[in-house]
Amino acid sequence: MTIETVHVGLGDRAYDIKIGTGLVAAAGDHIAPLLARPRVAVVTDENVGARHLDGLRDGLAAKGIDMVALTLPAGEGTKSWPHFERTVEWLLAEKIERRDIVIALGGGVIGDLTGFAAAVLRRGVRFVQIPTSLLAQVDSSVGGKTGINAPQGKNLIGAFHQPALVLADTGLLDTLTPRDFLSGYGEVVKYGLLGDAAFFGWLEQNGPALRDGDMGARIAAVKRSCEMKAEIVARDETEQGDRALLNLGHTFCHALEAATGYGDRLLHGEGVAVGCALAFELSSRMGLCSQEDPSRVRAHLRDMGMKVDLADIPGDLPDADTLLDLMGQDKKVVDGQLRFILARGIGAAFVTSDVPRDMVRDLLAEALAARG
Repeated sequence: MTIETVHVGLGDRAYDIKIGTGLVAAAGDHIAPLLARPRVAVVTDENVGARHLDGLRDGLAAKGIDMVALTLPAGEGTKSWPHFERTVEWLLAEKIERRDIVIALGGGVIGDLTGFAAAVLRRGVRFVQIPTSLLAQVDSSVGGKTGINAPQGKNLIGAFHQPALVLADTGLLDTLTPRDFLSGYGEVVKYGLLGDAAFFGWLEQNGPALRDGDMGARIAAVKRSCEMKAEIVARDETEQGDRALLNLGHTFCHALEAATGYGDRLLHGEGVAVGCALAFELSSRMGLCSQEDPSRVRAHLRDMGMKVDLADIPGDLPDADTLLDLMGQDKKVVDGQLRFILARGIGAAFVTSDVPRDMVRDLLAEALAARG
């Protein structure tokens, strides 16, 4: 299959996203032109490393590039000060210089942590993202948001640091569990909902084939998602305005993630899907869009076998007031005002702080009551 390229136009920090199969095996071809010397440092996690580290080593060795690797524990808990400190000190011990390249091989956790380490090492070294999950390929690997979590919330410590290159090898998606793949699909759907009604319609038609392994459909979905993110990031790199649209569903999602302990009960993309359904329901109740729109969103998520409602989240959840308080911890709060991304229809999202708190509370209370 041909390799698709999406360009992220950020002047002297511009870079390409390469999308297609076989990119890890050909990593040396793509990374060699960036190198001042034939050596790279790779950060990965135990799960991804066991599957893909040897393939990357071979792909780099084919171009005479040496590789050193640090393997961290898998899971959200790795996005923390102790593992960040370990990563930075390892990079220093490996004598990584400012002209070198650090590679993040993994999902969003490894990409965020490694990117942040690269941002602060010697006041900034270049890094390459090789995202191994669908969620990372369409979202976290693109746009330069890097960081770690704090006890007070997710991603509260970090920096904007754009990668030098993103290699989205869609062949790696075959190694994901169905649940992890669908979690990433939550972010794919988000792009259609926030700004491209035709893409959402395409997903309604092609989503099941994409889920079931159609590589052409997977490449097309990753490409369109990256195009949309690239366009928004080029307009608003540091999230002063338009970039907030990418947080459709996330205000609800982050509160639900906090309530479930950032663990396996609710994966990030699952929270995004539930959050998008809630955001469209809220939009409908506020008279911004027709009732048909939230129904269509929910029907597609159901067709894909995804979590849609609070009732789909196992275990106990706190009451509506507690969830509202958790929303108040979100990074998107401005002057104490919750910012929501709402919609005037599918593909027509916008940012607003003008949302009645009581209406949000009632929506959450009803969704909780429906859990039985």
